[in-house]
Amino acid sequence: MVGPSAGRGRARAAATAVTDRLTAAGLQVQVLPTTDRSTAERSVREVAPDVDAVVALGGDGVAHVAVQGLAGGGTPLAVLPAGTGNDLALALGVPADPLAAADAAAADLLAGRGRRTDLVRSSSDGGERWWATVLCCGFDSAVSDRVDRLRWPRGRRRYDLAIAVELARLRPRRVRLTLDGRTDEHDVTLVAVGNTGWYGGGLRICPDADPADGWLDVTVVGPVSRRELVRTRPRLAAGTHTSHPAVRVLRAREVELDAVGLSTWADGEPVGPLPQRCTVVPAALTVLGAGRR
Repeated sequence: MVGPSAGRGRARAAATAVTDRLTAAGLQVQVLPTTDRSTAERSVREVAPDVDAVVALGGDGVAHVAVQGLAGGGTPLAVLPAGTGNDLALALGVPADPLAAADAAAADLLAGRGRRTDLVRSSSDGGERWWATVLCCGFDSAVSDRVDRLRWPRGRRRYDLAIAVELARLRPRRVRLTLDGRTDEHDVTLVAVGNTGWYGGGLRICPDADPADGWLDVTVVGPVSRRELVRTRPRLAAGTHTSHPAVRVLRAREVELDAVGLSTWADGEPVGPLPQRCTVVPAALTVLGAGRR
């Protein structure tokens, strides 16, 4: 499956070369329809029992769609990074070049090997969603909500505008956080629940998260000023923000979040409003082409 708009057309441009590379390796390739998210998810569910693997060419959103139909099953996933954000591929050690990633995935498939990784199931009154990387709520989800609503400007400037607007509206939000049955309330700027370490295109919000350990890392950023938030965000790239006095890192196997008026996003895709219950499911997915441990 190919993300039609992933990487501003990068995935679509790479699709023919990737198909040729997989075919040359002796694999038969069927391109699944991805006109919209529901169609793409339904397509994955329908073909999963009858194919040897599903290939997701694009960014984290394309992998997120594939995960909905593969979680808990035996059909493996190959992530070929060609999106704006490729955080799952980064966390799994997949080659950054989609052709090299295709080669690695084909080699694993033909050799009958793969790597098991944890997934997370989020449940609420609105249903269930599976995700692989990081779920966030608070400042970051508010920015994502605004980006999703904006129709101008295009590209990166739309994201920059959304950040500026949400910074002007910044205030702590009261969140009820329940970790493995123990509940506390926190005034927060944001909360990130990580199965893997990276989100937002290479920011290490949960730097020690391991998608094969059966645990979730929870990064809680308490109240900070606008200036402090802007100053601290660059430290996310290195994962050094955890030493900031406003930041706490917690761990649990099940995380419940509840607050008024907050949404959640995971894998760069909307999950739904709070409350949400996030449960790690160990070894729920086999991945191809991932870096060897």
